[in-house]
Amino acid sequence: MARPMGPVRLRRTNYLTLAIGAVLCLFILYFLLQSGSDAPNPTSQNPNRPPIRKPTSKSSLIGERPPVRRFNLNNVTITTDPIGNREAVLILTPMARFYQEYWDNLLKLNYPHELISLGFILPKNKEGNAATTALQAQITKTQKGPLKDRFRSIVIERQDFDPPLVSQDEAERHKMENQKARRASMSRARNSLLFTALGVDTSWVLWLDSDIVETPPTLIQDLAAHDKALIVPNCYQRYTDPDTGKPAERPYDFNSWQDSQTAQQIATKMGPDDILLEGYSEMATYRALMAYMAESEDKKDLEVNLDGVGGTALLVKADVHRDGAMFPPFPFYHLIETEGFAKMAKRLGWQAVGLPNYKVYHYNE
Repeated sequence: MARPMGPVRLRRTNYLTLAIGAVLCLFILYFLLQSGSDAPNPTSQNPNRPPIRKPTSKSSLIGERPPVRRFNLNNVTITTDPIGNREAVLILTPMARFYQEYWDNLLKLNYPHELISLGFILPKNKEGNAATTALQAQITKTQKGPLKDRFRSIVIERQDFDPPLVSQDEAERHKMENQKARRASMSRARNSLLFTALGVDTSWVLWLDSDIVETPPTLIQDLAAHDKALIVPNCYQRYTDPDTGKPAERPYDFNSWQDSQTAQQIATKMGPDDILLEGYSEMATYRALMAYMAESEDKKDLEVNLDGVGGTALLVKADVHRDGAMFPPFPFYHLIETEGFAKMAKRLGWQAVGLPNYKVYHYNE
């Protein structure tokens, strides 16, 4: 028997809800239509609107250069004809003072300047600031001058450590008791400059002191023609003889030498942090100094093997530095800075060579 159904209630239509819904629909429809009318029209000729650019797959952050660059160092030539083979040269100069004669001599180098990059490192002190200002003035003048004088690139670095000596006076610099701290600081400066400026396409590195004011214009190609891993000319100094009043010259750099048994015996009695120094009567090493090997200018190509080198004008194959040879700021076989560099290079299989009759000249203070 069927069960009787309960009462059925009819729900009244809420006209207020319908009205609100209709208004919302109309508002949404109006908003969509209005947005469509404001959208840029690709066919519009309105000059005030920029054209629509199609999206590209390249990111604007990457630009045209690919994110990965590959270099084959086997393609970097280091030859006896660096100009003919368009080999890049990096000239590195630690600088405490600026000498105009240094810069003038640099400009006289007839190696193509578009193949030469320059690197400088200067201390953060009063003298370093003055030298930086003078250097930047000459760089600006040169790089805005004739194309033949402009260099490929220039890096100026400021030391992030204080120099050990307040004064750069020559007598103060050469005191024996100042040598270890001074040359350790020089090593740090050289290494910092080298690691910053050495390029992937650099063939040769020329270390040129800021007080070298006279060299042959053909210095780079002359030294490279010997095809030696490390090669150094003889550094002299021009002066006026006080007795005769005539121009004269004298040896200046005593850091290029051939080792002696006496020096080796002195080293065996030294502590681990002691260093051998050249040119001081208190430490007679009896090494054969290239400074005193000069004979005749007619024999400029005469070569001698060296165990230590100076850094006044030192040409190095970039591969020597890439192999890991740097300037030890610590006693390395009781040697430091450029002399330690020659020892480190030799341990890596590279022989240093000197040219006793090929001269460059130091500023006469």
